[in-house]
Amino acid sequence: MDETAGGAVNMRLIGAIVAVATIGGFMFGYDSGVINGTQKGLEAAFDLGKVGIGINVGAILVGSSIGAFGAGRLADNIGRRGVMKLAALLFLVSAILAGAAGSSAVFIFARIIGGLGVGAASVISPVYISEVVPANVRGRLSSVQQVMIITGLTGAFVVNYILAHVAGESTAILWAGQPAWRWMFWLQALPAAIYFVALLGIPESPRYLVAKGDESGAHAVLTRLLGTASATRIVGEIRESLAADHHRPKLSDLIDRATGRIRPIVWTGIGLAVFQQLVGINVVFYYGATLWQAVGFSENYALQTNILSGVVSIAGCLATLLLVDRVGRKPLLLIGSAGMAVTLGIVAWAFSTAVHGADGGVTLPGSNGVIALFAANAYVVFFNMSWGPIMWVMLGEMFPNQIRGSGLAVSGFAQWIANAAISVSFPALVVSPGLAITYSFYAAAAAVSFVFVRAMVKETKGVTLEQMQG
Repeated sequence: MDETAGGAVNMRLIGAIVAVATIGGFMFGYDSGVINGTQKGLEAAFDLGKVGIGINVGAILVGSSIGAFGAGRLADNIGRRGVMKLAALLFLVSAILAGAAGSSAVFIFARIIGGLGVGAASVISPVYISEVVPANVRGRLSSVQQVMIITGLTGAFVVNYILAHVAGESTAILWAGQPAWRWMFWLQALPAAIYFVALLGIPESPRYLVAKGDESGAHAVLTRLLGTASATRIVGEIRESLAADHHRPKLSDLIDRATGRIRPIVWTGIGLAVFQQLVGINVVFYYGATLWQAVGFSENYALQTNILSGVVSIAGCLATLLLVDRVGRKPLLLIGSAGMAVTLGIVAWAFSTAVHGADGGVTLPGSNGVIALFAANAYVVFFNMSWGPIMWVMLGEMFPNQIRGSGLAVSGFAQWIANAAISVSFPALVVSPGLAITYSFYAAAAAVSFVFVRAMVKETKGVTLEQMQG
């Protein structure tokens, strides 16, 4: 059913709401990407080896998995906006504490706090957007979340590059007697504060308000967004969707009472979440500088390469904005899986030709370095026009109203656990079995994800949230 029928859609207000909500995506990206240029500083400050770097980098993922799992349920109790405000405060505290950390233990604690915010923002921002925008533009506007994630990542890469360039390198003193790598963390406090203040000006999700019995509040929000006639009808539809099985949402709702088994839609959500990570995208985001330095790039050039990856990522996301509500979710996922399998395979081949020098350095012979760079960025484009935004779009919209919070909790938790497994293991895998085998695994995961989408994913383009079946 067309949610816009019978009333004037206030696209200016909807746009403003989406802009504020997706600052959470920006913080998600910035908090995840800032670590990329700080690893030399962490090694020097805390005397870390490869395993230690993996633990310090991966600490955010521990918090993210907990934050994602808890946010879905918490959002059913304190609201979508309430959880986003909490996430903003967590980002702010983490930024200050991580920059000031005097030990690895304090740094890990700070990053876990930031991870709680990342996990919460990662699942709540998409579902909030899906609950306040019309179905015919839901995919496009929900995809803005991924654009902002990549913008945040790219912003972190740019800030890291500028600070390292001004100081001379990331470990050199910059301002107030502190090295540049610490300022890379401290500067993210500014967008965190902006996020919190901006959240004070947007309304709560009308679907949450109806679930809490505040139909007048939901009607008021929807009237501002879609007009009075649409508001009255949609409140009724939300009420009806909840009436058949309305009780306080709980995890056991994910089990089908008729069969006693976990609902198929839950397995689909978990599969989407896990495959998004098994293709290795966060290796590029977290370890881009380390990765390119491992094959002979200087720190300065490696940081510039990160910025290039961020720019092409944004281009891929913008393509999704144009296509997701026209082509649909499932076709884009299939295209992305196929494209990633091919490009990751090329990257794996290029790294298999690496030459190890007498000084322990590694180079790619001939034009293989250029081939690896182009293939890696093509892979990033395929990811960001498909699995990057579409996974979050679908998790925000695919679950029925009654289980949306619980479905997001489980799927988000699975996503961040897979993220942690891939990210923490990467530093050791660079040494053994090596980049070629590691990227071959990511290519194989991309190929399997194609089969998964064909078999398990149902198209949700144009379907209202009240019509979602589980």
